[in-house]
Amino acid sequence: MKRRKNKKKKGEVPAAQVDEQRGVFMISVAAELAEMHPQTLRMYEARGLITPKRSPKNTRLYSVEDVERLRRIQQMTAEEGLNLAGVETVLDLERQLERARGELGRMRERALKLERQMLDEIERVRRSFRAEIVPYGAYDAPGIPPAKGQAQPIKIRVERPTDGRASRRRPNG
Repeated sequence: MKRRKNKKKKGEVPAAQVDEQRGVFMISVAAELAEMHPQTLRMYEARGLITPKRSPKNTRLYSVEDVERLRRIQQMTAEEGLNLAGVETVLDLERQLERARGELGRMRERALKLERQMLDEIERVRRSFRAEIVPYGAYDAPGIPPAKGQAQPIKIRVERPTDGRASRRRPNG
C-alpha cells in the first residue's frame, strides 16, 4: 500500500488517520471508552460477542469498531433490557441482514447488467429485421398511409369503353 505525502505548511500538524478495524486500545482503555469493567469485556469475549485483535505478545487490542460494538451491547442490555442471549441473537440477525443486503446489491447489479444486455440484443435483432421485413399488403390497405420513406402507391383506374376494350389510364398528379 502506497502512502501519499501530505503537503503541509510550516508548523502545521498533519491530520491523524485511524483505521477503525485496527486494534489500538488495550483492555483498560477500551473498557473506559465503552464505560464498562474490563472483566465484562473478557466475559463478552468468552461468549463470542467481541473478538479483539492480539498483539505479538498476546495482549488484547481493541479497535474503534470493537468499542462501538461494546457500546451497542451496553445499550441493548442496559436500556432495552435484553439479556446476553438476546444480544447474541440480535447481533447475529444484524450480521445476516448485512450479508443479505450485500447479496441483494450484487443481484441488482447483475440484473441491471443482464437487462442492458437483453435490450441491446433486442435492438440488434430489431435492426436486422427492419431491412428484411416488408409488411404484407401494405400498399393495398385502405386508410393506412405508407410507412415513412416508402414510395406512394400508384393508383390505376380502369374504365370500360363502349367498344368493349379495357383501357388503362394513370390519374393526373
